[in-house]
Amino acid sequence: MLGIISAVLFFIAFLINAADISTNDTFTSTNFMLIGLTLLALHVAGIGSGWAARGRRR
Repeated sequence: MLGIISAVLFFIAFLINAADISTNDTFTSTNFMLIGLTLLALHVAGIGSGWAARGRRR
């Protein structure tokens, strides 16, 4: 789920950068990319994946 959210944030950052949309200091394309990278790192680390590593059932 975090991987999908990060992909959406990367797309929003791309649109802001490509269309040269002027936004305030909070919603810059760099901030969207950094939030997307943070979510992608959490996804790769296994946080928010929905699967828990549990021991074998006996």
